Amino acid sequence: MNTQHRNPGDPIQNLAIGKIIEVDGSRIVAELDPGLTELSRVYGGETYPIGQFGSIVRIHFGRKLIYALVGRLRMKAEYEADRGAIPRAAPDERIVEADLFGEGEWTFDDAGNASLRFERGVGMFPLPQQTVYLTPKAELRFIYGHGEGTVIRIGEHVGAGGAPCYAELNELLGKHTAILGSTGAGKSAAVAAIIHSVIERGGDRNYEKWKPQVVILDPHNEYGRAFAGHTRLSTDEGTLSLPYWLLDLDETIGLLIGKTEYAATSQANIVKNALLAARSEAAVDRLGLDPAELTVDSPVPYVLGDPAGLNEFGEKDGERYEIGLVGAINALRPSNRAKREHEDYNKVLRKLESLIKDDRLSFMMKGWDGAGDPMPSVLAQILGEGAAVRIVDLSGVPNEIAGTASAAIARTLFSVKIWQTTEEREASPVVLVCEEAHRYVPNSGEAQYGAAQSAIKRVAKEGRKYGIGLFLVSQRPSEVEATVLSQCNSWIVLRITNEADRAHVRGILPDSMAGLTKMLSGLRRQEAVFVGQAAMLPSRIMIRDLAVDQLPRSSDIDFDLGWQSDGMSAEALKSVSRRWRCQRR
Repeated sequence: MNTQHRNPGDPIQNLAIGKIIEVDGSRIVAELDPGLTELSRVYGGETYPIGQFGSIVRIHFGRKLIYALVGRLRMKAEYEADRGAIPRAAPDERIVEADLFGEGEWTFDDAGNASLRFERGVGMFPLPQQTVYLTPKAELRFIYGHGEGTVIRIGEHVGAGGAPCYAELNELLGKHTAILGSTGAGKSAAVAAIIHSVIERGGDRNYEKWKPQVVILDPHNEYGRAFAGHTRLSTDEGTLSLPYWLLDLDETIGLLIGKTEYAATSQANIVKNALLAARSEAAVDRLGLDPAELTVDSPVPYVLGDPAGLNEFGEKDGERYEIGLVGAINALRPSNRAKREHEDYNKVLRKLESLIKDDRLSFMMKGWDGAGDPMPSVLAQILGEGAAVRIVDLSGVPNEIAGTASAAIARTLFSVKIWQTTEEREASPVVLVCEEAHRYVPNSGEAQYGAAQSAIKRVAKEGRKYGIGLFLVSQRPSEVEATVLSQCNSWIVLRITNEADRAHVRGILPDSMAGLTKMLSGLRRQEAVFVGQAAMLPSRIMIRDLAVDQLPRSSDIDFDLGWQSDGMSAEALKSVSRRWRCQRR
């Protein structure tokens, strides 16, 4: 029969591979045709491999087509042994196991053009002895989608003749996505590919306006190279401003009271009462706000004051210091001169003084001069008009402060969304990319960035209602809190070599496509398993290629090439030491 005029819904005998011997719910087991001497078939000039993980087979049921995702290929004798039966199969008999996932039916329009109407889910089930066929690649393109609707192209399906892989944009961004994989598997490149696809959608669809908003928490300074024209928020360049007054009570306590003294109730109460007093004073005297409408967490700027040179009783030049937060702390002191009763106040002030003097923290501890309201400009650096991608470079932030800085950003995004009107939220959704997610929301123990833990959790649990999408990126999924990962509705899982991580991934994936996770340790670089609501169907994909200048700066160092260069000169080492000392790149 001429393949150009045949009914695409008819069985193709050259693609028949065997017969069903068991139907167990959504899982089928088929015995391969004994005449198959090679695990491939040729049809229409294209080669079709048999039994590949993630490949799709079909079963005819009248006019309906039932589709299944291959999860396993093994010898029949092994299958019989697993069932507790005495193996009777010949040494060369093989079976393929697959999971049913969808149905389709070919339809024709008035001009005679054929199209496949495909739906997820199975309403009718095949029977034993029905023939199993490989799915023609032209048909796979209908199953995987044609790029219609609110979708972006993120790569190609493996083994589908170059069929593009599309992701549903609102599901991918609005309902959170986890991107997981071992070091070197291509996680950062996958993140960059998705963001580039988002940026390019406006031009592809000829939108008059297209202004996506993506905020990346970048702990390793690797994403800057990937996005031309991005806004870089960095402590090195003085472009990142997260002022102390933006922090809420818990974050301020964490900043001013050391970890070993965090539970010291007296010091925490001192900070709480002084903070509320300082905010109230600034609200009345500088901003014209009603202090009765404020709380201790309200982001009202306040004057810090100068704790340097104070004696043990909060005095300078014989008089008690009364300016700003320092003055508010002093106002809480007892009136006596017993040094022991002033010690808690002095500990807080000494920590505040050390923070103010630390040049690395100037992006946070630079004092407010009381002139004007700095709040709009602080918010504009993260959410204002301008570049689609804003990269918060945390690589130059001291580790003990990085968590507080991350928490302030995540909480600020969330708070802005809460207090926006419905119309404002709908007009300005934002995506927060959280690299090294296991630092923020660990599965056990204390977060390395402990201050950010509650902020990221809240975005994960409630962000979708307010227009904040979350990308959790991690090389150790078993170390990311399971409740946070469970908030993700889509997963892009690259190569994972650690068995504990693979087991963790198998436990959280929503689809019953267990066979897909068995291949995680053998995936190529940029190859991934894509499942969840944003995926047309669970599948193996190859993430799209990017130009060199679109990739993050996370490529492995080439030792062979590097050692063909001259070593570092004394002048070069001097330059490195200067950047190191000054904490400037």
